[in-house]
Amino acid sequence: MQVSFVCTDHRNSNRSTEDRLNRQNANSPSTKSKFRAVALVARSLGHLSVQNMPSSSDQSIRTGMKYRNLGKSGLRVSCLGLGTWVTFGGQISDEMAEELLTLAYDNGINLFDTAEVYAAGKRSSLVITTKIFWGGKAETERGLSRKHIIEETVRAMTHVINQGMAMYWGTSRWSAMEIMEAYSVARQFNLIPPICEQAEYHMFQREKVEVQLPELYHKIGVGAMTWSPLACGIISGKYTSGVPAFSRASLKGYQWMKDKILSEEGRRQQGKLKELLAIAERLGCTLPQLAIAWCLRNDGVSSVLLGASSADQLLENIGAIQILPKLTSSIVHDVDGILGNKPYSKKDYRS
Repeated sequence: MQVSFVCTDHRNSNRSTEDRLNRQNANSPSTKSKFRAVALVARSLGHLSVQNMPSSSDQSIRTGMKYRNLGKSGLRVSCLGLGTWVTFGGQISDEMAEELLTLAYDNGINLFDTAEVYAAGKRSSLVITTKIFWGGKAETERGLSRKHIIEETVRAMTHVINQGMAMYWGTSRWSAMEIMEAYSVARQFNLIPPICEQAEYHMFQREKVEVQLPELYHKIGVGAMTWSPLACGIISGKYTSGVPAFSRASLKGYQWMKDKILSEEGRRQQGKLKELLAIAERLGCTLPQLAIAWCLRNDGVSSVLLGASSADQLLENIGAIQILPKLTSSIVHDVDGILGNKPYSKKDYRS
């Protein structure tokens, strides 16, 4: 079973008041994909503690990085995280992977998401997440031996935490109903409930993060960690004239993405992106920066996971933080008008 690590630097004595307070607070849909889980694990020099902001305050000052609680837990994560799925171990070299991890950390990112833990050198002041049910090809690596039952998953995660290997756990691609079931099981049997859901969220996919997860947050405190803010690169603008060579959609195993881009719906989306590009230019930013800032403008999102295959791309994406203050209600309204897909909750309909 894979777990992930939240490591803190106990040698740093310059802790902020907020830090001390926080330390006191304790790919295609299938049956298996419904029961993927993310474990947030804390261990550093044999001691457990809640991770907080990077030890160097210069990081957040230089980039404007913001830190948010993950759900209603005491865990503080950078509002932007670095995802390593697809690019790490596939599209880029180990040297580039190390450069990206270091660059992300130096720019205030303390959240790193993996499917198989990537061996980074710096472990202090990091939050590294990984997933169960997303490992190798062997049958024993694809699922838990206790069957795919929510109760057993909650029991297993509680066991991991009670054994001192983890501090929190969360879900990935679970439905709202399944998350509520997990919470109910935890309360019924005095187990530990999940603190976050990892969900896909971008301009073309909004329902779950904007309608379903806020309800869960208010009811049981589950936060949102979102991934694919550029819709696997579709919102980057690189596919306006088809599928270029060496792009993700041209890779083996991504025919589904190529078909999606070249479909009628894909062409409509590209048309909308051209209109959104005009807004980006008006704000003095790139289309990817606008898309990422648009995700960050959602107060219910604790952290947005970025993907990058080069240093320039990562720095461009991190620059979205500077665009966030420019997203006025008027700009957001204009974006919604172009997208035409703003979801409405039952409460919206009643009002």
